Amino acid sequence: MIKKLLLTCLISTLLFAEQNTYTKEQLEKMIGKMVMLGFHGQKIDSDDKIYNDIKKYDLGGVILFDKDPNDKKKIKNVKDPKQLATLSSQLQAINKSKLLISIDQEGGIVQRLKESKGFINTPKASVVATKGENYAKNTYSKLAKVLKNSGLNVNYAPVVDLSINPNNPVIVKLGRSFGKSSKEVIKYASIFTKEMKKENIISVLKHFPGHGSSQSDSHKGFVDITKSWQKEELEPYKYFIKNALVDMIMSAHVVNKDLDYSLPATLSWNINTKLLRKELGYKGVLISDDLQMYAISKHYSLDDTVKLAINSGVDMLMFANQLAKPIKLETIIDSIYKQVRSGEIKMHRIKEANRRIDVLKNKL
Repeated sequence: MIKKLLLTCLISTLLFAEQNTYTKEQLEKMIGKMVMLGFHGQKIDSDDKIYNDIKKYDLGGVILFDKDPNDKKKIKNVKDPKQLATLSSQLQAINKSKLLISIDQEGGIVQRLKESKGFINTPKASVVATKGENYAKNTYSKLAKVLKNSGLNVNYAPVVDLSINPNNPVIVKLGRSFGKSSKEVIKYASIFTKEMKKENIISVLKHFPGHGSSQSDSHKGFVDITKSWQKEELEPYKYFIKNALVDMIMSAHVVNKDLDYSLPATLSWNINTKLLRKELGYKGVLISDDLQMYAISKHYSLDDTVKLAINSGVDMLMFANQLAKPIKLETIIDSIYKQVRSGEIKMHRIKEANRRIDVLKNKL
């Protein structure tokens, strides 16, 4: 009993010492690197909030959108190709370290760079998969060049969800999946990622561990896939991990009680560490889907969200500032900082996430 108590005290002392190895400023920057943030603005100068976020806190990345969520007639970040290239250049020049400048550009309904704004149109995945490999290669080669010329370096695509449920409202009905079989999805997702890589664009596989069988949309609320999820939905991830073809994976805000009885995937150690890391062998960056989506934000506080996500194995936390009242980077950092100091968020996870993000950025 005494030995066990002494061991507990020793572990507590070592953890406290590890946390206090870093100054407040150093730890805040380590946390800042773990955030992917949405912001309003079509151009940047030194008076802008996002400028300070990047400069002071080493913000890990930004996510860009075309429309203002509060007034879709207004522009949030993207006006046209020339403006976007200038914005990206301004963002990238703020700090010495590489900034991840990301966007959702799958094709079809999920395109922030629209043909009406002077960009090319990219067909949805379900259409591309009907036209053959050469068509897919040509389509995604053109898309990759547009992203490169725009100064972007991360694309939240391809979707590797399987079209299991024909009534799925957020993936299948919108044509965002390449097909029902994992073989078909792997074939076209591979073409997508290879074309992105040629232009040094990081592809993000989504949505782990699979969103193609769901009955509802996690943007709007709680999603339970326990009865509909199939093990085949892991096959694309197994293929890309085994062949070292993936640098980033995005988690899904779905609940599968057979994998984790109570927590959605984004917040689940069983899914993000036990399954993805230990069983599938993934060593790259895991980014959350937008943590302001209602499947998360309506059920968990900010403190609980960041604590559970980071401890579960998520390396980058996305706050897109699209679906809810904008949240400041300082608010996010302050929550994480306090919980690291208290030991509720493990310091080793902060260090581990920073290492993975550094490896990713060094590839750019």
